[in-house]
Amino acid sequence: MNLIEKMGLKALHQVDPETAHGLSIKALKMGLVPTPGPVTSSRLKTTVAGMELPNPVGLAAGFDKNAEVLAPLAKSGFGFIEVGAATPRAQAGNPKPRLFRLTEDAAAINRFGFNNQGMEAIGQRLSQRPKDAVIGLNLGANKDSDDRAGDFARVLQHCGAHLDFATVNVSSPNTEKLRDLQGKAALTALLSGVIDTRNNLDRNIPVFLKIAPDLTADELRDIAEVATETGIDAVITTNTTLSREGLQSVYKGEAGGLSGAPLFDASTRVLAQLSLLLDGKIPLIGVGGISSAEQAYAKICAGASAVQLYTALVYHGLSLAGDIARGLDDLLARDGFDNVAQAVGSKRSDWL
Repeated sequence: MNLIEKMGLKALHQVDPETAHGLSIKALKMGLVPTPGPVTSSRLKTTVAGMELPNPVGLAAGFDKNAEVLAPLAKSGFGFIEVGAATPRAQAGNPKPRLFRLTEDAAAINRFGFNNQGMEAIGQRLSQRPKDAVIGLNLGANKDSDDRAGDFARVLQHCGAHLDFATVNVSSPNTEKLRDLQGKAALTALLSGVIDTRNNLDRNIPVFLKIAPDLTADELRDIAEVATETGIDAVITTNTTLSREGLQSVYKGEAGGLSGAPLFDASTRVLAQLSLLLDGKIPLIGVGGISSAEQAYAKICAGASAVQLYTALVYHGLSLAGDIARGLDDLLARDGFDNVAQAVGSKRSDWL
């Protein structure tokens, strides 16, 4: 981090987390955040689900919910960007406060509940997206919808022409009964509908599935079977957790999904288990607790073809994306890999 970024982070931590997040979006719009451009090398360039990435370090959904800062984010060092989640209709989400900064744990708890401006506004911004970046959209369902499964397909139908990938998000703990859609029968029907919608678009974009870390071994086997049978292009592993094990912060009792450092081990174990079940049939994207190049590398060696981060930016700033990509390049060189794809799953057994 440079001095300006350090001072900015310190100032943001003096206000409540949701206000701080809004200010960070404004700072990006105003050009006040360093945007060094893409970070890439022959070792970092990779292809995931047919997408050519300059590096495998992505931004997870939730930071740019409404696709407001696509251009600056595309120049922030990430290899790919995921915005949203978007629902068919705009919705306010859950009552405030709904975001908590767990500084002692390098973590956060949120219970936003898919607050967003809706697919019309988000789709309009995506239509003006930078063309030299890889940008995807996290698909969500309205809280009061009578057809939540159909909501995912509706958002994809509306926004798909402007996307490089789309993610089906049935793993947020903050919309009541949403995680019930991870059950085998419900998930098969939902994904089949989304895939059918994708197949009728002018662009045959990959569709990803984002899963929770709080799954049993049987549930994880079901996920692997459904992903294979429906033709999903990748699985994002994982979303936030309901676990509160080992937390120190006074906010540890708040309801919502926990993200950040405490999620790293659990999410990486799920990643390795799913990697074993899928046996290379479907690529995985590792998410959960990444705040360093070493942790990104661990996810890749556990079975991830790419990674995503978000919460660590709260504590380390946006420059972390480029730092992780450059550090990852050094680690690959150290271990004799010519390309990141060669490292995928190379130490999976360490997490099983």
